[in-house]
Amino acid sequence: MTWLPAQLGDSDVRADRSAECRYSASADLLGVPLGRSGVNTVATRVRLWQGVAGPRMDTVWIPAGTYAVDDVERTRLGASVELLGLEDVIRGAKFPTARTLGPDTAGHLVDPLVAEALPGAVVSWRAGADPSTAVPQFVVDEDRWQALSGGTDSSGTSTGIAAALAGEVYCDARGVPTMAPTPTLDDPVVWRIPYGVALVKPSEKQSAEGLVNLWVISGDGGDGSASVGPVYVWDDDPNSLTYAGPAPVEDPLAPQRLGMPWVRLRVERYSSALITSTAQAYTVGQAKLADSLGVQSSLSFTSVCHPALEPGDVVEVEVRPGEWQRHIIDSLSYSLGAVSMSCTTRTTTRRLN
Repeated sequence: MTWLPAQLGDSDVRADRSAECRYSASADLLGVPLGRSGVNTVATRVRLWQGVAGPRMDTVWIPAGTYAVDDVERTRLGASVELLGLEDVIRGAKFPTARTLGPDTAGHLVDPLVAEALPGAVVSWRAGADPSTAVPQFVVDEDRWQALSGGTDSSGTSTGIAAALAGEVYCDARGVPTMAPTPTLDDPVVWRIPYGVALVKPSEKQSAEGLVNLWVISGDGGDGSASVGPVYVWDDDPNSLTYAGPAPVEDPLAPQRLGMPWVRLRVERYSSALITSTAQAYTVGQAKLADSLGVQSSLSFTSVCHPALEPGDVVEVEVRPGEWQRHIIDSLSYSLGAVSMSCTTRTTTRRLN
């Protein structure tokens, strides 16, 4: 594989944790050929980098995504390209026929599924995503990406390997396929953004869309083995506005007796053929609860560009003088070479005593 340097014109990078392709971009490549031996939509990959330079130091180059070319148009100075992360290559490599996977460990299943679509790729397993987790036998009709991420079988039962590991799968800024645990607000803070220094025009909003405070998790492989669950996982923090009560399953009237008129249940079920133990079901429920509570309060802001920031990172933002909030980065966008970036985050809402 040969990488050829190219000069950049206008270029925009977008990273979104909720998108199937975590990274996408548009760029003007200057002085590049098109066609079979140049930029094309069949075999070409594009790597973008952002450089940070300062006095008396060498430029530090930070990856801004590795992409497949989704669309290319010849321009007077070269080519204008629309780019998608390498997840697009994996999801395009559907199975020609239905395939039976497992029983095996998650690592032994995921690694070849990725390598078949991306020859030479090595999956990165981040701490908290265990490749030795046992995965029972299941059948995938055609969709390779959904088998890796969060698909369903013909009966509608979830079969995604990453989802059964309480995690997510994506290609990072270097283009490395990655299995990682679902990020939570308890993760280490990677950046603190002071008020009036890096933060400009914060926009706060809340929404009940996607809000769930009680998850019912179960597992049934449909092969005659004992089913798992149901396991109930809920928001049990009385200081949280999304508090589900002390025992919402066994004693749903408790909030009424205790004088808690604001308590409201928002229940969702999740069943996966790949959940094989109660402990695994509880872990999946905790991950889904962390995700579904965090969508209710979000913050959009523009800050000094931090090109090493990634979706899923935890930041602390001083939204008002002296008021710090911890948020998870859901999406971000910036132009290469620009001094600012836009971020959308989410957090939980706590009741103030």
